[in-house]
Amino acid sequence: MEILVQHYQAVCERITQATKACGREAGSVRLLAVSKTFGVDAIRTVAACGQVDFGENYIQEGVEKIQQLRAEPATAALVWHCIGPIQSNKTRLVAEHFDWVHSIDRLKIAQRLSEQRPEHLPPLQVCLQVNIDGGPTKSGVTPEELLDLAQAVASLPRLRLRGLMTIPDPHPDEAAMLAVHQRTAQVWRQLQSQLPDQTLDVLSMGMTADLALAIEAGSTLVRVGTAIFGRR
Repeated sequence: MEILVQHYQAVCERITQATKACGREAGSVRLLAVSKTFGVDAIRTVAACGQVDFGENYIQEGVEKIQQLRAEPATAALVWHCIGPIQSNKTRLVAEHFDWVHSIDRLKIAQRLSEQRPEHLPPLQVCLQVNIDGGPTKSGVTPEELLDLAQAVASLPRLRLRGLMTIPDPHPDEAAMLAVHQRTAQVWRQLQSQLPDQTLDVLSMGMTADLALAIEAGSTLVRVGTAIFGRR
């Protein structure tokens, strides 16, 4: 497991350097370690390095890990993020076990999460997924539909709207990739101005290959799996 520690430290250094390079404040970018398909031993190792936030794409797999690790004192306080698509029949599992959801793009899913979030738990922290580059196979609300969905989600009990998430198609040209991320950041800032009573402080944008460009554009949270855990 020593290689995981080395990988994790290297990713943290990449984030630190990228943040510094564009003149942003140290610590302004949060790392979400994407642990999908990797077991609890790998998560324990990365958590022992100080990592708190972990992301899961597959709900049933994620819930099994959450239940096991929350029963262990060393990992009981980890924060779990659902970053994959959510079907209607899986909303209860998400509402009962996860702390964050990044992938809301339909009001129906948000309503079910709100209804099914247990009263004894804190509000579920949620981001809206935006299809910024218009990919036809991509999940996500269009920028034009974003405000209506955001207003509706913000009014739901047991949920707290925190910002946006995006997964644009990769682009070999860095300038083009940066431009896509900058467009997302612009949409995020516009939404902040449209909903001034909401704390929309999260822009979940950037992964292993493009985290530096995402940070330059304004990302506050990067989702990194491969560079930490290895290829699946």
